[in-house]
Amino acid sequence: MACSPHPLDEALRLRPAPSSSPAAGRYEGQTHAGYWNMVGPFGGITAATLLQAVMQHPDRLGDPLALTVNYAGALVAGPFTVQALPVRSNRSTQHWTLSMQQAGADGAPMLTTSATAVTALRRQTWGVDDMRMPDVPAPADLPALPPGLGVEWLDRYEIRPICGTIPERWDGGGEHSLTRFWMRDAPARPLDFCALTALADVFFPRVWLRRARRVPVGTVSITVYFHADGAQLQETGPGYLLGQACGQVFRNGFFDQSAQLWNAAGHMLATSHQIVYYKE
Repeated sequence: MACSPHPLDEALRLRPAPSSSPAAGRYEGQTHAGYWNMVGPFGGITAATLLQAVMQHPDRLGDPLALTVNYAGALVAGPFTVQALPVRSNRSTQHWTLSMQQAGADGAPMLTTSATAVTALRRQTWGVDDMRMPDVPAPADLPALPPGLGVEWLDRYEIRPICGTIPERWDGGGEHSLTRFWMRDAPARPLDFCALTALADVFFPRVWLRRARRVPVGTVSITVYFHADGAQLQETGPGYLLGQACGQVFRNGFFDQSAQLWNAAGHMLATSHQIVYYKE
């Protein structure tokens, strides 16, 4: 009996646009109800979809090194197009511009998301991890968050909190913005670069924890840096990642959020940084 596709693979499915050659890098996709947030898709799945266009492009050089995604407007449920263009290639790195569009109310294409990416050929060199994985309980020793927490996309992940969970009381008494938890796709799925991209955005907004007030928020821009190569992702397989996130500055309606992701062996796989709008 054939196995059903994983929800992530369904959400990432892109097909070449009609009358477009593979090298043109123009793809069509469809939003997925399983990754829906409050007013549009989960931002991590949008970022992962843009990276998927790079991964499918026949001219890609190497593996992802960095991805920056700028959210210009929310996607609505339905079809969209993605354009992935390699704008310059060197011996070790390749630079990309990316965009996502949907039809507006008048039927004309409207930009929803822009992005840049860098892929690279990695070579064996000296290396060290100066930021070590914190000493935390094992995933098996921690309960998972139950499903049905109010937004559909959260049910696509297994999350086992360690510290810094969503406040139980929205009383304005927050004291810090540090969160740590184990996480992985649900159902479990072997890790790849697109899945890692989405996981880098799983953290709830830092301002909610720091203020203990559930104010309206929206990511403006996120950058993910990939420190792992394909072999390390393959070694991680469907295992848990330890995620850590913390805000740094909350001011004038925007805050930034830094995050680190390690596998269970203690190897840092990715870091991310994002700037987020919040409303008083």
